[in-house]
Amino acid sequence: MSNFRKIFPLLDWAPTYSKSDVVSDLVAAIIVTIMLVPQSLAYAMLAGLPPYVGLYASILPLVAYTFFGTSRTLAVGPVAVVSLMTAAAVSQVALQGSPEYLTAAITLSFISGLLLIVMSFLRLGFLANFLSHPVISGFITASGVLIATSQLKHILGIKAEGDTLPHMLQQVYLQLNQFNIYTLIVGGAALVFLFWVRKNLKPLLLKFGTAPRPADLIAKAGPVVAIVLSIGAVVLFDLQSKGLKIVGSIPAGLPPFALPSFDAQLWLQLLGPAVLISLVGFVESVSVAQTLASKRRQRIDANQELIGLGTANLAAAISGGYPVTGGFARSVVNFDAGAETPMAGAFTAVGILLTTLLLTPLFKYLPQAVLAATIIVAVLSLVDLPSIKRTFVYSKSDFSAMAVTIVLVLLVGVETGIVAGVGLSMLLFLWRASRPHIAIVGQVPGTEHFRNINRHSVITHPALLSLRVDESLYFANARYLEDRIYDCVASHPKLENVVLVCSAINIIDASALESLEAIAHRLSAAGVGFHLSEVKGPVMDGLKRSDFFDHFKGQIFLSQFEAAHVLTGATT
Repeated sequence: MSNFRKIFPLLDWAPTYSKSDVVSDLVAAIIVTIMLVPQSLAYAMLAGLPPYVGLYASILPLVAYTFFGTSRTLAVGPVAVVSLMTAAAVSQVALQGSPEYLTAAITLSFISGLLLIVMSFLRLGFLANFLSHPVISGFITASGVLIATSQLKHILGIKAEGDTLPHMLQQVYLQLNQFNIYTLIVGGAALVFLFWVRKNLKPLLLKFGTAPRPADLIAKAGPVVAIVLSIGAVVLFDLQSKGLKIVGSIPAGLPPFALPSFDAQLWLQLLGPAVLISLVGFVESVSVAQTLASKRRQRIDANQELIGLGTANLAAAISGGYPVTGGFARSVVNFDAGAETPMAGAFTAVGILLTTLLLTPLFKYLPQAVLAATIIVAVLSLVDLPSIKRTFVYSKSDFSAMAVTIVLVLLVGVETGIVAGVGLSMLLFLWRASRPHIAIVGQVPGTEHFRNINRHSVITHPALLSLRVDESLYFANARYLEDRIYDCVASHPKLENVVLVCSAINIIDASALESLEAIAHRLSAAGVGFHLSEVKGPVMDGLKRSDFFDHFKGQIFLSQFEAAHVLTGATT
């Protein structure tokens, strides 16, 4: 039964689901639905798909996550970054606007869902740890700039293609004289209005005595207001006939049952992008879910989240959608609106479904420029310039990985940027691990503590060298340790004993074990004793399983204080 509960987390909260929970979840669902409808339409357009596909991707995935997700407040659906990655991947295998393009997007969602579920069964949630925060932050920041730039053509009413920032800007510049004044007025007005609403409307409402929750609801409804007003303007002034592009007819009714393509070549082409979309989406979702769960002292199971997101993507695929994940903005709104359980997501799905069934004819005259403005306002909030400065000040190596990610995303493409960022992060990690911090330590006067001689006033003995290694020992840094010890011994002519302080060593692999044996043999040949202190239990167990102690002539000390006392013959 416990395994069944792990697979279906709703069994933990469903038995105690109360009327007050229903009310809270319904209120949250109404607010998120108001926010999600325009976002879904806009993000589908960003992915190069018909806007209504975004609605399809916001129904069954939410229901699937209700059954299999562990977060009480995560709101699943189309998001900006994954939409951009979808466009980048699918445009390589099909022409935008063609039936093959939609089929490829559905297939990408299906592959992503399968990958996430397989990762869960293999307990591979830890792989997301290889996406460092600076890389993810740089990727999202660059993607935000790229997405916003890509929507300028819709604001201006021009034709401009391109996958990189220079190409997009060049195309916009070359086509600038072809802009449509009506499109620019509608799109520009929507931009100004949405930016004003995001920043100023809620404080203004609070100033006039509106309660916080209604004020937040009204502020979040800004995109809906922009949609209603712009549709009214198109109909009233017949702006469509004056060159303003509209969404056009949207099929009403239930999401269609769809199947992915099972063409082997297409799967091979989409496999790499699907892996990146799965990892990026998982990292974004889990980060948001854990942040919100910690505020209520709730728990998130990362491996079960893989199943939740995997089934959500499979559900998106079979209902004609495209890859989805947990969205930061709408999840925070869901949390702030008082959602108590994942049923809020299911109620949101019902709201989107009703919109699809009853309101789609109203979206026919929706200007594409307004959807573009919605995207721009949403994604520019992802651009985190202060994070770039903080990373530069704190860690130059992390900043280099972030900078490479940003530059390559903007100049080459999203996939190249994130792969290069992850690769550089791993190389920098290996470089740091191959050169561990090794400190010569001495005794702090009047205590049994030993500290770095370069940071503290300590007592040392000319016949004793105490070295503390602040890293586990393995193949990448074993030779560095050897060289460092030999250099120290050469610079201390009166040396009689060397003690390796192992308090920070958690693992000694086979390569490092051979290095320790070589160090002991070489120092012994030079008349210098080699000893270990403060060896952790698991490390000692590993040493005992080998033949290390068959030829190790030194001593093992429980503490460095004991080692110094015994080897110098006096209490220092």
